[in-house]
Amino acid sequence: MSSSGSITPLSLDPELLGQLGEKLPAGVIEQLTDSWRKQSEALARSEKENRLLRELLRLMRVEKYGPASERLSDQQLELLEQEPGVSEAEVQAESERAQLQLPLKRSKQKPARQSLPVELPRIEQLIVCEAQECVCGACGREKVVIGYESAEQLDVEPAKYFVRVTKREKRACPQCPQQGVQCAPRPPRIIEKSLASDRLIIETIVNKYADYVPLYRQSAILERDSRVELSRATLCGWVMRVGELLRPVSRVMAQELLAGDYLQADETPVGVQMHDGRGQNHQGYLWQYSRPGGIVVFDFQLSRAREGPKQFFS
Repeated sequence: MSSSGSITPLSLDPELLGQLGEKLPAGVIEQLTDSWRKQSEALARSEKENRLLRELLRLMRVEKYGPASERLSDQQLELLEQEPGVSEAEVQAESERAQLQLPLKRSKQKPARQSLPVELPRIEQLIVCEAQECVCGACGREKVVIGYESAEQLDVEPAKYFVRVTKREKRACPQCPQQGVQCAPRPPRIIEKSLASDRLIIETIVNKYADYVPLYRQSAILERDSRVELSRATLCGWVMRVGELLRPVSRVMAQELLAGDYLQADETPVGVQMHDGRGQNHQGYLWQYSRPGGIVVFDFQLSRAREGPKQFFS
């Protein structure tokens, strides 16, 4: 067999045949030679058939996955066969990816140790030597500190839940009761009389839209870590309230979009839960308005009618 994996015809060593001819009966060498020749021809035919079948299989896979798959290797095409429902976009992305050379060669250079950002706060932990290590074993004198061996690790402090108690001062004049009682004003809050602080509400919004943590999961995490049970409906109310507070910002962004000379618009269907007793979601639409490289404004409408975009452009 050659180094490329193809089978080469078997060859017989003349010297070996001469040695065998002296020990074996007449006619045996001819039979061995003929047998080896037939085996060599059979192996060669099998190799040709295998090459033909592999090529036919490749053509079938290329026809199945489209022109982009022509740039894929046989190994990549075989992996695609094991993936259910492969789309044309996935095949195109796989064809544009640089093919790995097998066998993979390990890098001789060790990866450089990553340094931690300098802007992160540093909290030092001092580890002192044991008592027997502080005394010289030769003269018995106490050893002095000549330096430190330092190492850095990225650490995290888990979120701590606590109850913030806000006390508003009340004052009254003991000599003039008719003047009544004066109380310090309430600080402004996102949701008045809510059990949650502004910081907790903002963290919920960031977790939902920046970290893609759904509200039902945040509710479970909050109950697990703080033993406070808040329903998903309560968290939804927080989101709706913050959305109302952001409406002026959204209007300014829309005005900036409309002031330009180019605008893109598209709609995405979304299911909306209705309280009409039907038990089925209503087909709503989330309109998206933007321009390349610019801001994006979303506008929700219950229908796809022209009144929605007309209202946005008015």
